[in-house]
Amino acid sequence: MECNDQCGQSAVSLKRKSPENGDHLLFNTFSLDDLDEDLFERILSWLPTSTFFRLNSVCKRWKSVAASASFKLACSDIPSRDPWFLMVAPNLNQSVIFDSAESTWKRLNHPPLLQEESNQNCMPVAASGGLICYRKLSGNFIVSNPVTGSCRELPPLHFAPQHQPLNAIVMSTTSKDQLSFKIVLVFGELPNLLFKVYNSSSGCWEGETALRRKIEDNSMEYASTGDNVVYFLSKAGIVVASNMQRSPSKQFSSVIANKDGQEIVYFLSSSGNVVACNLTCKCFFEYPRLLPVFSEYSIDVVECQGEMLVVLLSEFLETATLRVWKYDEANRGWHQIAAMPAANSHEWYGKKADINCVGAGNQIFICLSSPELCTYVLCDLETNKWVELPKCCINGEVIDFMSAFSFEPRIEASV
Repeated sequence: MECNDQCGQSAVSLKRKSPENGDHLLFNTFSLDDLDEDLFERILSWLPTSTFFRLNSVCKRWKSVAASASFKLACSDIPSRDPWFLMVAPNLNQSVIFDSAESTWKRLNHPPLLQEESNQNCMPVAASGGLICYRKLSGNFIVSNPVTGSCRELPPLHFAPQHQPLNAIVMSTTSKDQLSFKIVLVFGELPNLLFKVYNSSSGCWEGETALRRKIEDNSMEYASTGDNVVYFLSKAGIVVASNMQRSPSKQFSSVIANKDGQEIVYFLSSSGNVVACNLTCKCFFEYPRLLPVFSEYSIDVVECQGEMLVVLLSEFLETATLRVWKYDEANRGWHQIAAMPAANSHEWYGKKADINCVGAGNQIFICLSSPELCTYVLCDLETNKWVELPKCCINGEVIDFMSAFSFEPRIEASV
């Protein structure tokens, strides 16, 4: 697939220092052509994935490597890749990504299947490993590798969810070979939840499974309004509803994590509560609220390094704060692990902004949008460093994105 950089960047010098006298003969006579094919492919597999698009133009040998099955096998041995972020915007007929390794915007051509008229309104709804999952207006799903352009529509979902609202869509891949994946859907209204799984190994949807509410001894009782809508007056005297209004691509905002060998799906209920669905034990649990139901705020849930985190934009004492929270199981309460500097977050005071976030390793990509502003921020949880990204321009026009999905750019990921 074609890949185009969208932001200017300074050229990196690849010149080496002159070799010392004793080594100049070896330096001048060494060539990659002297390497056997296996070693040659293993060396190339460590290059950034963006170089995959350039292999065809180097020479015939490099072009043949790009299509080699053994090269893809060598790439699967690379433990991790710097994430790319697939951006979401209405009526976008191409894939726009932010390359975190090169800190640049790139464009990828849509695969042919997504360019078909019946699929042009597909929205990305989940991502894992090197794959992106799209949802059609019909409710069916398409899985794609945005790097290679490979694409496949999944079998129809033989389940009538007319009276069962869809709460969560998550995806997980086998990290070792990137050859198999699962898609998990969570349906129902609290407390009547159920889930359904697609397994690429079997190529079919499994039957739906009910989830029971988890009840623990000596557990704390938390006030909950369920999914009922609560109306209240804002500070400006405006009637506000407590149910969450999310962008179309993030209305199923959810993540999956493996905790002590158990698969757990986390999603936000319509009232903003974090709900944890343990697929292994077939039960669910509601976390206590971070803020009272009558507070004005924007919230999203992310997964970082196998942990569920919550990102919260709220207003307090005439300013806005953007903070990252983690739930402490031992003390049964939330504690803050990162916060945007006050000088930066204050800009969003009174803007009625919405946040859509995605985790990638120890980073969180945050889309902040309002009728007045649109900004993208990358937060490093280890250093508490918050970096505002440059605007993305396509054909001289600035594009505003609603949200993003994180994936590893892997040419070996199979649909």
